[in-house]
Amino acid sequence: MFRAVLTDRLQAAFTAAGISLPEGFTPNVVIAADTRFGNYQSNAAMILSKQLKLNPRALAQQIVDKLEVTDLCEKISIDGPGFLNFTLGTAALIQRLSLIVQDDHAGVPPVSKPKRIVIDFSAPNIAKPMHVGHIRSTFIGDALARVARFIGHTVITDNHVGDWGTQFGMIIHGWKTQLDQAKLKQDPIHALVSVYKAVNAEAKADESVLTLCKNELVKLQQGDAENLAIWKECVRLTLEQLEKVYGTLDVKFDHYLGESFYNDALAPLVADMVDKGIATISEGATAIFSDGSVPPENDPFLIRDKDEWKAAPCIIRKTDGGFLYATTDLATIDYRVKEWNADEIWYVVGAPQQLHFRQVFAAAQRRGINTKMVHIVFGSILGPDGKMFKTRSGETVGLLEVIEEAIERARAAAEEKEQGFSDADKNEIARIVGGGSVKYAELSQNRLTDYKFSWDKMLSLQGNTAPYLLNAYVRTRSIFRKLEGAVELTPELAITEPAERALAMKLAQFAENAHDVLDDHRPNLLANYLYELANTYHGFYEACNVLRAEGIVRNTRLTLCEATSRVLKTGLGLLGIQTTERM
Repeated sequence: MFRAVLTDRLQAAFTAAGISLPEGFTPNVVIAADTRFGNYQSNAAMILSKQLKLNPRALAQQIVDKLEVTDLCEKISIDGPGFLNFTLGTAALIQRLSLIVQDDHAGVPPVSKPKRIVIDFSAPNIAKPMHVGHIRSTFIGDALARVARFIGHTVITDNHVGDWGTQFGMIIHGWKTQLDQAKLKQDPIHALVSVYKAVNAEAKADESVLTLCKNELVKLQQGDAENLAIWKECVRLTLEQLEKVYGTLDVKFDHYLGESFYNDALAPLVADMVDKGIATISEGATAIFSDGSVPPENDPFLIRDKDEWKAAPCIIRKTDGGFLYATTDLATIDYRVKEWNADEIWYVVGAPQQLHFRQVFAAAQRRGINTKMVHIVFGSILGPDGKMFKTRSGETVGLLEVIEEAIERARAAAEEKEQGFSDADKNEIARIVGGGSVKYAELSQNRLTDYKFSWDKMLSLQGNTAPYLLNAYVRTRSIFRKLEGAVELTPELAITEPAERALAMKLAQFAENAHDVLDDHRPNLLANYLYELANTYHGFYEACNVLRAEGIVRNTRLTLCEATSRVLKTGLGLLGIQTTERM
């Protein structure tokens, strides 16, 4: 990666110039915003000059005098108040281009220090259908898992399904009293949802029904054979449905360890925390309070109320003896650290759970767990009106229904084109374009912001969309379909045109972008890079005729097409999006 090499060479130049860098300081090298000045730039001299009380341009010159980058750069300039600008040499670009077309990873090197990372994402509830609210967690988590594995980490994906809790008292009561077996066979999840809604309505109107539901829950928790059998059947039916949904989405998990898996660990965990003074019994409940070890503004167990800080404890056992999500999450962390030897645990969960995870992570650290734990926050998906995305009747939109409608719309668009496709071809293209469009509409967004769901925008062939990127990939492949016989690319390359250089430079940045995704867990960085690559390729395609070129020029341009094809296919694959040769 050019940026990494330039960073190392820059650091060596500081040392050679006799300039000692402050502890923890690394020269910052970034892709240049304005390519008129170069391809990469650094403001390291400007930053250090303030600390060392030196002239920034004079300091920059000292560094340039000791900088050894003749194998990479054809020009180094000092601009403005001390910016260092690096212009890559053609030979370096050609070397990188050759690597991209020869390497299975399209020139992306592995991380220097691979880790074992557990990623917790999606996490739907048993006996409930997946809905549009699961899009962000599912697609972001899957993309992060793909990228992390791609660059060399060992990744364990765990779908922590909600398979335990008070709702099962109502479901079991409804199963016994009003379940329609025919509907259960036809559509298990919706049959269970209907039962739950009906019983919930009855319980609100009649307290005796609520009592019956609570009794069924107690029997389940105590191991009653009949209730356990009903619960297991609910779990089985839901997991079967989930596998169909995930199969359609091309999302895979290594484990489905739900809340129930940790039941036996909860009571001992609470007892241990009380024995060690980490948790205390307060008003009949067991809770974790602030220990005063961090400033109040950083303490998850305190909340500011007007001008004073008040306790915001994390309850791990209720007065009735029941456990909570925090208890289960602490037991889950124990398992992931001890059984899977996790170096890091990532939770891809919405923004409303921020306090919950701050408290859980702090409690785990008090218990001596040093594993890095990260809450990867995301915003909401909104409807065209800017409100939460729902059906006209006010119901939550089903995830499978969203994917199916996207595929239907893509199929309708394919029908409008007379390209000699068979029905099977059109169905396959619609599946790839439709499903990819929903994924890309999500992954091209900054995960921290809300965004509006728009069918027209996500399926458009114009703009930052999956169809636009897929069409760019198809265009790269069409070049080779027009050639007669197999094409053997040779190592002899010569970049002479500005459009060729611009495309080679953009291709070289794929390695950096793939690694950057994990710095702040942002798949949108990769999506935006791929969009820029597609734009750059279209510019090259218009400016440089490939098929009518000859000799080394033709070979170079075909190599650029092949490299673009590889990077687009690889990059889209990291986002969980398949490609099609024709569309």
